[in-house]
Amino acid sequence: MKNAPYTIGLTLLGCALAFAGALAQSRDNPPLRDIVDREGAPVWQVESTFPNEMFTFVRVRYDSVRGDFRAHWSCDYPGADLNFSYRLQELTALDVSPDGLIVDLTDKELLKHPFAFMSSPGRMLLNSEDAAGLRNYVMNGGFLMVDDCWGKEHLENVKTELAKALPGVTPVNLPLSHPIFHIVYDLQEKPQVPSINAFNQGLEIEPWHGDMTDPAPHFLAYHDKRGRIMILLCHNNDLADGWEREGENLEYYKRYSERWSYPMGVNIIAYAMSH
Repeated sequence: MKNAPYTIGLTLLGCALAFAGALAQSRDNPPLRDIVDREGAPVWQVESTFPNEMFTFVRVRYDSVRGDFRAHWSCDYPGADLNFSYRLQELTALDVSPDGLIVDLTDKELLKHPFAFMSSPGRMLLNSEDAAGLRNYVMNGGFLMVDDCWGKEHLENVKTELAKALPGVTPVNLPLSHPIFHIVYDLQEKPQVPSINAFNQGLEIEPWHGDMTDPAPHFLAYHDKRGRIMILLCHNNDLADGWEREGENLEYYKRYSERWSYPMGVNIIAYAMSH
């Protein structure tokens, strides 16, 4: 497609050749496992009869400083989880569970899944058990995607908290030439997706997260000693809002969901599952 920001490539996951457009709760509450309201998201039939063979979208629950509604583990839940799972089932050869999963970093269930997602961690707080759980997960092959982190203040807090799990590991700002931007969808620039609330105000970034003197998108990777990405921190981005809000505004969908959120999401999964 002429002038498109990406072209579709090949992957070990066998992605399709066309893009089909088509609680705030405290962790102190009893563990939440199941999606309580699908919010209109479809349910599909899975082929595999073995749950461990299916890809499941796993969301990490964490503690955070109270009083900041923009920094909470449940941001964009459950729409982002369900919509992205549906699109992943639609666009790739993966057998994807229609039901997401919520786990704590200390939960042994986390170790059964190669990919986990963390949202809006700007005020996140990790205790020693959380840090040990996260370290155990990523050091044993797990991949954590961290999304919806804006501004200098939130970034510094996230880096401080992640350093508890990976002391001495310095995140690297990935260049556009990195394979994660090209493994399936060949992105010609680094994606940046504002929330739909910012978009509705005519904004392309989130200005309410403190110091935004550097508003550019950054994809910060925490590598193990072999060079494998363990954690990908998507800074100055709300990729998941493009998943959650895809049906709310056609212009937002075409400009961000279709153009950036889903292509980058598929790229991240493809990279995580093949490295």
